[in-house]
Amino acid sequence: MSSPLVYPYPSRIQGTLIKRYKRFLADIKLASGEVITAHCPNTGPMTGVCTPGSPVLVSYSENKKRKHPYTWEAIEVNDTIPTWVGINTNLPNRVIKWALENHLLPDLAHCYETVRPEVRYGSDNKSRIDFLLTGVEEKPIYLEVKNVTWAQGTTALFPDTVTTRGQKHLRELISLLPVAQPMMLYFINRSDCMSFAPGESADPQYAQLFDQAKAEGVAILPYRFETNSEGIKFLGKASISKEKQ
Repeated sequence: MSSPLVYPYPSRIQGTLIKRYKRFLADIKLASGEVITAHCPNTGPMTGVCTPGSPVLVSYSENKKRKHPYTWEAIEVNDTIPTWVGINTNLPNRVIKWALENHLLPDLAHCYETVRPEVRYGSDNKSRIDFLLTGVEEKPIYLEVKNVTWAQGTTALFPDTVTTRGQKHLRELISLLPVAQPMMLYFINRSDCMSFAPGESADPQYAQLFDQAKAEGVAILPYRFETNSEGIKFLGKASISKEKQ
């Protein structure tokens, strides 16, 4: 059964994507007819979620110091059923922090008392885990969050490009196993995917490390979310596909 978790958005403005360029910028035509340049908070290739002419959602900041006050938040993809996909890679951590603080994630609800974000860890103590959860279980829980937007059919895939940083995160989570419970949470930022698999065609090394981490005891949490113009709703856990794409 789906959780009632809903993360409300501030106001969102609808528009149409003209083009994305220089990785961090996107030209968007608003419903009013105005053409604006928005900040694109996603440094990846955005495979399948960057088609010109697609409907998009943007937010507006009153911060006068920003060169580009608009931020591109989501895009609607039109495969079988039109679906909003959240592309802001900064948002999943805010959503998960809010959910953790309110003990709303079913696999974790009774496993901790304290939530600490951005804690240093790793062999060189230079990496930062997204969340450290302590206070109930004997072993601390180290939770890493990844935003997932790429899909093939109804299978969500991560990553959509080679990610040496992501590979490092998996290695470091594996290294924690003797003294902690490491977890990888894949934030599937679209409602049309029922399963999850590592993106082997994009990064074979990551897929190999994913299999190793899962086999050795890193908990894998592929969580499904629905994005719309009003906010984000938690839909539950996706299955893990045996067939890598």
